[in-house]
Amino acid sequence: MVQLAMIVLLMVWSESPVAWAQKSAKTWKTVAELSAKEKERIDLATDTPRDATFPYLPAERYPFTPPYTAEEMGFRSMEFPHQPRWSCVYADAGATIDQWGHLIVQSKAVGLVAYNGTQGLAEELYATTPGQPFVSSLSQDTAPAEKYGNQSLFSRYRTDKTFTKKIDMYVYTPGLRRVRRQPQPRRGDRFPNQAFTFDDTFGRDAWEWSWRIVGTDVLYETLRFPKARPSLTLTDASGKLHDVSASEIKPMGKDYPAYLPDGGVPCYVVEAKVRDEWLPGYYTPRILYWLDQHALYPLRIEEYDHDGKLIFIETRVAEHRNPALKERGYGMQLDLYWDATTDLMTYSTHDGHQLREWTEEDKKSYFNPDFLRRVWFIGGVKSQAEIHTPEEFFLRPALFEDKFPNERNISLPPDLRARIDAQEKAGQLVFTEEVAKR
Repeated sequence: MVQLAMIVLLMVWSESPVAWAQKSAKTWKTVAELSAKEKERIDLATDTPRDATFPYLPAERYPFTPPYTAEEMGFRSMEFPHQPRWSCVYADAGATIDQWGHLIVQSKAVGLVAYNGTQGLAEELYATTPGQPFVSSLSQDTAPAEKYGNQSLFSRYRTDKTFTKKIDMYVYTPGLRRVRRQPQPRRGDRFPNQAFTFDDTFGRDAWEWSWRIVGTDVLYETLRFPKARPSLTLTDASGKLHDVSASEIKPMGKDYPAYLPDGGVPCYVVEAKVRDEWLPGYYTPRILYWLDQHALYPLRIEEYDHDGKLIFIETRVAEHRNPALKERGYGMQLDLYWDATTDLMTYSTHDGHQLREWTEEDKKSYFNPDFLRRVWFIGGVKSQAEIHTPEEFFLRPALFEDKFPNERNISLPPDLRARIDAQEKAGQLVFTEEVAKR
């Protein structure tokens, strides 16, 4: 018996602190399980006063103050789409991998973002009327060689029921030597050879959804590194490269003030259900968000189809990048999208982030379709955060099937289950052909 106890202890000690913390205690609670103290920062009301000008907005002015309703949490999560909510420049390194282990997309680009103002979402909500643009962004491909010089220009609009156009998009390819205006994409369409849709990357409008607080949870990790990738090379705002251990990369960055003593991130879990009068027939009518309790940043997003089944997971690592916006100044550093219906994954790294003020002359010159054909690279930021082999790709997101079992229907086909089980044992992605050989 003594020997058996020692073996068990050795097995426990050999696990990482994250794994032990996740397995040693239940981390989630429904609303009914919350204490009075835990409910102090939330408001369970579903019928609240409305804004006099925009009745689909709450009467309380954004960014709101605690206690937060579920709807207010939904609006706060709008502050954090894939792209930062402020004017900046960054390098974007990413790749897509399929269930057979093919790296079907590898790319590096420079992203340039120009907002109309400096107050983030507040300007979109109150200083921009439906039909007006509030941000322009330019993406310039730098790698691989065959994509060098490809460019995309986006202008995004404030929307409502009367003005539903969300985006203008122009693309330029050196091979064609012409700028082409693209038709308005359908919001549920996936980017070519990518795991995410246009709404996944550009964000959703909170007023198109009804919101409910499901409960709370604690997240200890979001993106999971494979054993073949013990570190990541990142670029800081000055352009210097740093090798960072995977174990040092935390969900909300190193300076986050609200980590628990064991390193966990307390989160609110909220449900968004599509409003049919706004988005009839929308492809994912129900979404669950894990929002950190300090900034209300979405660290995990789960999408469900019309049958209630899980179809998509997005997980993120954030970093505090705009001090002027305080807790609203968090931006995406690492992002992983997983389409569970095809077992397709795409990751993105926003690296070398620099705040950038654009003059009105800059905006007219650079964020203009005519500028694309010049193929001038004006960002000046670089990244070495790309991967080179399938073994270096991030693991599929953890499923956490024990959490909120009455809220989550995770029904996966047997072949995908086999790949996930093999991945968990191997510590890296395992693909269809490899599972078949076992």
